[in-house]
Amino acid sequence: MLALLYDVHGNLPALEAVLGDAGEADADRFVLGGDYAMFGAWPVETVERLRELDATWIRGNVERWAADPDAEDVPDVMRPAVVRGRELLGDERAGELGGLPEQLVLDDVRYCHASPVSDMRGFAAEADDSDRELLAGVAEQRVVFGHTHLQFVRTTDAGIELVNPGSVGMPLDGDHRAAYALVADDGKLDMRRVDYDFQASADAVRERLGDAGEIPARRIEQARFDV
Repeated sequence: MLALLYDVHGNLPALEAVLGDAGEADADRFVLGGDYAMFGAWPVETVERLRELDATWIRGNVERWAADPDAEDVPDVMRPAVVRGRELLGDERAGELGGLPEQLVLDDVRYCHASPVSDMRGFAAEADDSDRELLAGVAEQRVVFGHTHLQFVRTTDAGIELVNPGSVGMPLDGDHRAAYALVADDGKLDMRRVDYDFQASADAVRERLGDAGEIPARRIEQARFDV
């Protein structure tokens, strides 16, 4: 059984809840889809816990920002949290994460962070005109991605299945439960949600990150992006 974990964002309690659920389902392999450490209270602990798994890793936009906090596409409102997250991770660990591959193909499935053409431009939950552009050159019939923190599955007009497992550490679909997905050996998907103490995680973000953690803490509390 393969487990798909995306967008953990340094939320160790959410990760532990997901790993417990995945273990009960006999998951023994993992694909890790980026945005592992930043904006959470436990960035180092989260990375070290993920390193214990039999896992294949790709990088997200946040790993790129951790390696280069001065990147032009870091939103001004999030830059203090990026800088603080880099401090907590340390230069060596941030550099290692930033050097991960942007995407990969395993067993005829493409794994990327936001889309095959960008680690920032992602797919919407409903079909729109950007699908064709974001899938340019893709030959696989299943594409797995994250970034938007919205759990969904849909099939495009071209017959490509788009799978967003959702966010382990910071869901933004109004549901506080940690999100991930399981894939059986026959390819069947199981989209999962797991309870954990999200308020305690939000409180820890404020304590560890100070003023820089206010926006991530509120997003954990409200499970919404527009806060």
